[in-house]
Amino acid sequence: MNRFPIQFLGPVFRLSVWSLTVWATLLAAAAAPPKSQPGKATAHSQGLHGYIGFSHERLPPEGAYSAGMGFYAAVWPLVESPLANFQIGLPSSWIVPDNSDNKDQPLAPPGTRARGWPERGPTWSSVFQTIEGGLGYWAGNHFRYGLPKFSMNATPQCYDYEIGSPGWSFFYSDEALPDDRLGIAQLSNRLLIPPDGLPLAGNPRGEFLGYTWMALPFTDATTGDPPTGDQSWTCFLCAANFKGPIAYYIPETWSKIGKLFNYPFLYGRGLDARPGIMGGGAMEINTVPRFDATDSRGTVYSKIPKLLFPVDAEGRAVLVQDVTYYSKAALYNALKAWRDGGPPCSGRFDAKGAWRPKLTTRPIRYRQAGKTISGVDRVFTTKIFEGNAWGLQWLTDDIASKGLFPQYFKQVGNERVVVAERDVPAETGLLTQEFELAGPGKPYTSPTTGAWTRPGPKRGPFKTKLRDGSIVMYSWYRFVDQPSFQQYHWSDEKKAQLQAFVEQLHANWPIDRDYMPPPTRGRLVSLDPGLLVTPPEGLEVGYVPIVTRQAAE
Repeated sequence: MNRFPIQFLGPVFRLSVWSLTVWATLLAAAAAPPKSQPGKATAHSQGLHGYIGFSHERLPPEGAYSAGMGFYAAVWPLVESPLANFQIGLPSSWIVPDNSDNKDQPLAPPGTRARGWPERGPTWSSVFQTIEGGLGYWAGNHFRYGLPKFSMNATPQCYDYEIGSPGWSFFYSDEALPDDRLGIAQLSNRLLIPPDGLPLAGNPRGEFLGYTWMALPFTDATTGDPPTGDQSWTCFLCAANFKGPIAYYIPETWSKIGKLFNYPFLYGRGLDARPGIMGGGAMEINTVPRFDATDSRGTVYSKIPKLLFPVDAEGRAVLVQDVTYYSKAALYNALKAWRDGGPPCSGRFDAKGAWRPKLTTRPIRYRQAGKTISGVDRVFTTKIFEGNAWGLQWLTDDIASKGLFPQYFKQVGNERVVVAERDVPAETGLLTQEFELAGPGKPYTSPTTGAWTRPGPKRGPFKTKLRDGSIVMYSWYRFVDQPSFQQYHWSDEKKAQLQAFVEQLHANWPIDRDYMPPPTRGRLVSLDPGLLVTPPEGLEVGYVPIVTRQAAE
């Protein structure tokens, strides 16, 4: 909220007591909020905010397990229908570079967006660079279909911009990122990565999607200006119909901030070079609509959308399992040896480089319209289940309410208190209020100039239809010719070496191999079959499908 100081300008007038009284009455009337009318509900945002998360025991010392992190997250329809102005992330990770040796030097240069957040000082390490994303619903999604989507997301420059796919930001704009802000290299030649996220198939009710971030050496570190490390943070997925790496962040994505802001202190401090810190995971409840209404006594009641969770017969919702941290022994070392001329590696994560911490729960606080919500802890609690899985345990004996987040609240003092639906007065009109549904957004369209056309695709465009109602256009690019690489003036030798290695990877890593260890319980969810593609004849290895447009049918 913006707060402006009160200023008194101009000459000072002497007023009679009567004038002062009248003036004060008029000011008070103008400042007072209009009284709500019973039975008239008003629409608002800030219906719910909070984090439902897990932590874990301290990792082994010296950053041994800081080269990767992954887990299996449950997939289910959190809402009954696609809602407008709604954003909640399902359990996801958060990775930042380890700058714990820096105690006082700002990592956010003056002029960056995050530098305007003094509460993050003095180092701004938590908002310097991040890898986020995962499963969820986002207010900026253009094409909603009921289920969550999976999206990569990163903030390489103190939240000045975000990168969510090989061409676009994180749903904030239908326009592609400028050429010099592209950062994701499409790696898979079998899976499309649309700008609006990856939709899922079927009607999952708690099946799992696995994903892991691995820092891998696709290119060597350089000592130029800026110096750049060799860590390409690569996203692996594990679904019923697709397994393997899908894309990675080009190391220069992280290193160039130091040169851009003429701030050499940042050299060697980004995710291209530093170990990753990954402290557990959480559901981020961010943007939820609400209705407010009053009864005849002036008491405020509120309503949020119905939020559903996948519970079993015992009221348990298992949301995350198999949380694993990785050292370079898991895959980095084997991949580097292969790239340098050694034998091909399978891509499977070596258990010798894996560590599974003991999970713990986190305290939860919920807020609505800036006020504390009380009473949720009487409905469910977070819990660590057998097998080191994390989720929610419903406490109510009412079978019908198991798996439901409280939907109605009553203003009591300065709190919003959970109330049952039966206790909401009918005169408020809340019980019949329906939330706005989301409609399709603008098309995502790539430029017809610059990195997208020079050197440009080898073949296309092709199109496919996705379950979210969108039509996706894509073209086949030679791996090193895809748009994200064109901002860098790499030597022909470097590009040839990378291209040759990716061709080997395409030839040796199928999409039905277990790269992540399989989940210890439950079944895997499937990705939308419309995302799966087959390379055209002659382009079976070394070429990748780059999405160039996504629009409503």
